[in-house]
This record gives sequence, structure tokens and C-alpha cells, in this order.
Amino acid sequence: MHDEAVERTTDGSGRLCDLTFDEIRRLNPSAKHRLWSKFQGEKVPTLREAVVESMHHNLTIYLDVKGHANQMRQADRNVVTALTHRPWHLSHFGDGTPRFNSFWKHNLYMMMDVILDWSLHSFLWRLCGVSAFLIQKNFVSQEYVRHWSSKGIQVVAWTVNTFAEKSYYESVLESSYITDSLVEDCDPHY
Repeated sequence: MHDEAVERTTDGSGRLCDLTFDEIRRLNPSAKHRLWSKFQGEKVPTLREAVVESMHHNLTIYLDVKGHANQMRQADRNVVTALTHRPWHLSHFGDGTPRFNSFWKHNLYMMMDVILDWSLHSFLWRLCGVSAFLIQKNFVSQEYVRHWSSKGIQVVAWTVNTFAEKSYYESVLESSYITDSLVEDCDPHY
């Protein structure tokens, strides 16, 4: 489950932490998906089921641990951790619309965005001991991939949703990506 609550991605309601796995298992994870009619009767998989299915399709799994990733990495060096970044996230929504109407507040948050970007790219990646850098697809270039590769860090773009984008990431950038659909083009996701 991606969110703290289940409303956005299932036919259920409530906070994830308040539900038992049996209750979660009864939810329909395809209820709000654009291809819901093709996947009626689907159930939320166990981690084992998800891993087996991903291996069957030769997919890489990215588990989004909400907190404590550094502790996981310290406990087991084989755990791969990553930083996730969308430039200008503090001052703008994903579609580029400013978050704040106030001139001063908007500019303050833009300055915070600059400091965050600088911190992530200059020392936080090393301090956190990351193996990958997940970044919103619109900010990835060949130079960006080369820069991080030279440091032993893998770049993973999100969310790459069209055939043209996927082809570019696979053949030109030779970089991994996260997508909402393996089969068809779908709407942009910020």
C-alpha cells in the first residue's frame, strides 16, 4: 500500500495502520484503476505473492519504506536505500502551479527548495548511504545519470508512463524507471 489511507487506491476507507491484514486483503486494489474492469476480483497480495509475481515477470521491486530506511540499511548492508526527490516540490505542486499565493511565502519556499536540492546532491546522499536516487522524470538527463553513476548511485525516474519515455530511458539513458503501466500509455503522474 502506498498511502497512509486506503481510499485513493482501493474501494475501502480508513487508515492503513488501523486495519488488519485480513481487512486489507478483502479490499479491491483495482477499484480505482483505469483498467479496473480487466482486474475484477484482484486482492492485495502478500509480500511473498508480490515478489513471486514480480520475479515471474522479471521485474524489479521498489519498496517505499515510510521512515526507518536508514535503520534498515544499518541492520543489513544488502538492503538498498534511495533518496526520492522532485525539484521545486516545496514551492510548487507537481504540475508546476505555485503552492502559495503570498509573494514572500512562495519565495521563501523556493529558497528552501534550492537548499534542499543542493543538500541532496552535495552531501545528504552520502550521509544517508543511499544506493539509488529516485527523481521525477522531467529532471533526468544523460549527464544526470552519468554524474550519479560515477558515484556508484543508480538513477531511477518516476513516473515514466508512455512508450516513447520508456524507450528513451531503456535505450538512451540506460536507466531504470517506475511506471504505472507495463502495457499501455497512461496519463502523466506527478
